[in-house]
Amino acid sequence: MTGKPNQRLRLTLRQLEVFAATARAGSTRAAADQVARSQSAASTALAELEAALGVQLFDRVGRRLVLNENGSALWPRAASIVEQAAEIEALFSAAHAAPLRLASSFTIGEYLLPPLISQWKAAHAQGQVTLAIANTRDVLQAVADFDVDLGFIEGARTGPDFIVRRWLSDELIVVAAPGHPLAARRATLKQLAAATWIVREPGSGTREASDRWLSAELARVEVELELGSNEAVKRAVASGLGIGCLSRHAVADALHAGWLVELKTPLPAMRRSLAIVVHRTKRLGAAAQGFLRHCLAAGPPLDKG
Repeated sequence: MTGKPNQRLRLTLRQLEVFAATARAGSTRAAADQVARSQSAASTALAELEAALGVQLFDRVGRRLVLNENGSALWPRAASIVEQAAEIEALFSAAHAAPLRLASSFTIGEYLLPPLISQWKAAHAQGQVTLAIANTRDVLQAVADFDVDLGFIEGARTGPDFIVRRWLSDELIVVAAPGHPLAARRATLKQLAAATWIVREPGSGTREASDRWLSAELARVEVELELGSNEAVKRAVASGLGIGCLSRHAVADALHAGWLVELKTPLPAMRRSLAIVVHRTKRLGAAAQGFLRHCLAAGPPLDKG
């Protein structure tokens, strides 16, 4: 009886785990902390991986290790293999499920995802969920680095590494404190251009959309404050410091309670699509696929971007 000779694998999961951690952290010292190994052990594992493949995977830039062309080609495959290995381990853990890792921009993370996660947890009591809330730029970076399974964004920026699917609709509106001089009348474009504005920080999806909307209609936008969360903008506007531009989702509670009012303006409606982002090469686990289906049930069919 003849057959092909057995081929012994030259790579190990430990080597790929160290490689993935180094790619994220930029050094073997930081990678060693992530994988609970000594720096010497991490350096050895990385050297053995490069020897087994016959190529270098990183370039040294100062004190940092930066992925070169070879490392960039290996990176998505290695991250996927390490994640699948973690899922296999989770099959035999007490939870019987891999953690679901999400990253979201502020509007979605603060106002839309909490009830969806609560519903998901009610049906998956043992499922673990982590949600990182950041601006759209940082959410996309987390997806690109394979730090999360799904990203939820408000911004329009994409890239070749992403599959971006439209999800829910949103609208930006102008708000003010009930006692603001513009609250009792229909504001003119001239009055809006002369007003003091309180807006989100650069890099946020809301700021990107509001800049595009307001700059197209107003001669100028006098920004008094740039703040890093929707709640901070709402409180500053409510205190009378200026008028703000936020998602209707973000201000719904304040409008209902009466401590903010929506200004009547001649501005055209500013509608946008909120989106779900996945890495093009990432293999979603069962939990991520299930949560994606759960979210889609709350919105329109996905369109690939």
